Amino acid sequence: MTQSSRKPPTHVQSVIKRFLENRLALVGLIVLTILVIGSLGAHLFSPYSYSAQDLGYGARGPTLKHLFGTDPLGRDLFTRVLFGGRVSILVGVAATLVALCIGVTYGAFSGFLGGWVDRLLMRVVDILYAFPFTIFVIILMVLFGRNIVLLFCAIGAVEWLTMARIVRSQVMGIKKLEYIEAAITMGQSTPTIIIRHIVPNVLGPVIVYATLTIPSVMLLEAFLSFLGLGVQPPMSSWGLLIKEGADALEEYPWMLIFPGCFLSAALFSLNVVGDGLRDALDSTSVKE
Repeated sequence: MTQSSRKPPTHVQSVIKRFLENRLALVGLIVLTILVIGSLGAHLFSPYSYSAQDLGYGARGPTLKHLFGTDPLGRDLFTRVLFGGRVSILVGVAATLVALCIGVTYGAFSGFLGGWVDRLLMRVVDILYAFPFTIFVIILMVLFGRNIVLLFCAIGAVEWLTMARIVRSQVMGIKKLEYIEAAITMGQSTPTIIIRHIVPNVLGPVIVYATLTIPSVMLLEAFLSFLGLGVQPPMSSWGLLIKEGADALEEYPWMLIFPGCFLSAALFSLNVVGDGLRDALDSTSVKE
C-alpha cells in the first residue's frame, strides 16, 4: 500500500498517539494502574485481613513479615494501605461521577436554554460558590450520619459547580451550529437535543475535568477523615491512615510515611494524566 493511499488517522487515534508521546503522562498512567490493581486486588497481595489484630505483636517497623510494619493494634500496615487505597479511589471516582451527573445536566440545560433561565441558574451557582464547601460537607455528615454512601453524595454535591460552568460555556458555542438548529427546526425536544447532540460533543472537556476532579475529591476525603468525619474504623482509607500516622508520628513514623507516599503518588499520577489528556485533546497544541 502506498503512502498516499493510507487512510488518515481518526480523531481517537490521534488523541491516543499524542497522549502516548507525553512521557510524563504515560508514567503517571502506569503508576496509577499499579495503584488501582494493588488496591482492588489487595486480598491477593496480602495474607492478612485489614482489621485483624495481634495485640501481642504490637507496633513494629517494616520487616519481611510485615513489609510496611504494623500499628499499635498489631494490624499489618501494608494490608491496610492497600485496602485504604480501594476506599480512597472508590470515593474519588464515585463522588466525581455524582458531580459530573449534576454538573453536566445543570450546565447543559443552562447553556442551551439561555435567557433568563440561564441567568437564574448561574446566579444559583454563584451563590453556592460563596458557601465554604468543607463546612457544607461537614454539616451534611453531622446531620445525616457518617457512612460511605453519604460521603460519596456529600462530596459530589459540592464539586459540580465548576463542571456546570465548563459545560455551559461549551454549550453556548455548540448550540449555534447548523446541526443543532436543524434539530430544533425538526421539532426535537430539548432533552433529546441535549442528550443526542450536545452532551457527546462536550465529552472531551468533561473527561479532562473528571481526571482533575478525582484528586481534589480524594484530598477532601482525606481532610474529612483527618477530622474524624470521613471513613470510620475499622475500615481504612489513606486519609484515615494519615490521621492515625500523624497521631503516632514521633513513635511510629512508618505509619505516616507509607500511606502519605501512596496518596501523594495517586494525586500526582491523576494530575499528570489529566494534563496529558488535556494536551492530547487540544489539537491546536500539535506542532506543525
